[in-house]
Amino acid sequence: MATQLDFTGKNVFVVGGTSGINLGVACGFAKWGANVAVASRKQDKVDAAVEQLKALGANAFGTTFDVRDNEQVAAGFAKVSDFFTETIDILISGAAGNFPAKVNDMSANAIRSVIEIDLLGTYHVMQNSFQYLTKPGASVVNISAPQAFLPMSYQSHVCSAKAGVDMVTRTLAMEWGSAGVRVNSIVPGPIANTEGMDRLAPTPQLQEAVTQSVPLGRQGTVEDIANSAGIICSEFSAYITGAILPVDGGWSQTGATVVMDKLANMMDKMPKG
Repeated sequence: MATQLDFTGKNVFVVGGTSGINLGVACGFAKWGANVAVASRKQDKVDAAVEQLKALGANAFGTTFDVRDNEQVAAGFAKVSDFFTETIDILISGAAGNFPAKVNDMSANAIRSVIEIDLLGTYHVMQNSFQYLTKPGASVVNISAPQAFLPMSYQSHVCSAKAGVDMVTRTLAMEWGSAGVRVNSIVPGPIANTEGMDRLAPTPQLQEAVTQSVPLGRQGTVEDIANSAGIICSEFSAYITGAILPVDGGWSQTGATVVMDKLANMMDKMPKG
C-alpha cells in the first residue's frame, strides 16, 4: 500500500485555481505528480499560476472563463480536454465570491452576483464536466464554506449560495454514483493569508478574534485544504461520496457563528470610508 499521496499521470482540473485556497490545491496536486489545468477570469492570473505549477514540475495548462457564462464554461472544458488528450480524473470546483454586508445594505445586483458565481457557477461547471470525467474513477470536489450550514451575520448571500452548493454535491453523488464518479464538498474554515479571510476580518484585532475562536488554536493554511483534497480524491477514500467535510480546526463545532456575530458588531463600530 502507498504511504504517501501519488497522483502521477492523473489529470486534475481546478476551476478558480489561480489564487488563494484553489491555487494551493492545484500546487498540491502538482507536487504529487499530476497534470494540472487551472481556470479563472483573468488571463494574467492564469499565466502566473501556470508558471508556478510548471516550476513545481507539473505539466500545466490554463484557460480563462467566467463560471456565470455557461457557453464560456463549455468552451473552457473543451480546451482542457484537448490539453489532457484524455479524460479528467479529478475536478476541483472552487470559484466563489464574497463580501461582508447586511441584507438591507445589499443591492439586488450584489446578491445576484454571489448567487451566480457560487451556485449557478457550480451548476455550469458540474454540467459541463460530466462528459469529460473518467468513468469509473473520477473524483469531484466542490469547495464550500461553513456558511452553508451555519447562519452568519453579514453573510446571508453566501449562506444561501453555499447551502445550494452542498445540496448540488449531495444530489450529484446520487446521480453520478452509478457511473463511478464520486462527488464531495470540502468546507474550509478560517484560512490565513487568503483574500476571503482578509475580507471577513480586515484588521489585526478581527483576525485575532477569529484565531481565538478556533479550538485547535490557529487559522488553517492552504496546505491544510490541499492535503484534504488529496486525501478525499485518493484511493484511500474510494468509498466516500456525498460527504460535506469541514476542514476548519473544529471552528464550525464551537465558535463560528458566535465569532462572526462579534465581527459584525465590531465592523458596525468601525469608521466608514
